[in-house]
Amino acid sequence: MARLKQTYAQNGFFGIGIMNNVDEINIGTLWRSAYILGAAFIFTVDKKYKKQTTDVVNAWQKIPLYHYNSIDELVANLPYDTPLIGVELDENAHDITRFEHPHRCVYLLGNEQSGLPPQALEKCHRLVQLPGDYSLNVSVAGSIVMYDRLAKLS
Repeated sequence: MARLKQTYAQNGFFGIGIMNNVDEINIGTLWRSAYILGAAFIFTVDKKYKKQTTDVVNAWQKIPLYHYNSIDELVANLPYDTPLIGVELDENAHDITRFEHPHRCVYLLGNEQSGLPPQALEKCHRLVQLPGDYSLNVSVAGSIVMYDRLAKLS
């Protein structure tokens, strides 16, 4: 039976979102995973989300979805003292296996075709990458990042 209330013994919070999402199903999948893995909120940048009827846990009732028109709008609305962590295959990114997740942060994912654009990478306080040389589905990548966070901070 599914648990309806998630509780975690940690201070801090995190949010996670997608910039320039290509497939709306990714938002629904990320939203469910975000709720289950303890996110405080999710968001989109540049592309809005249309509600899906396939969300069996009704994550939309549990954690909010925010929309930002640009990376600058997202950065302007980051919570106080909360770094923006880009999830990207990049030579400057930290390997997630050795990454120390901040207690407060916001994770930003790009779409699987083009990743995060240069103007978004410039705004990130840090970058983290998953193992491998190829891009994963964006909602899968986000779920892995959230699970890694939960495993390390619990």
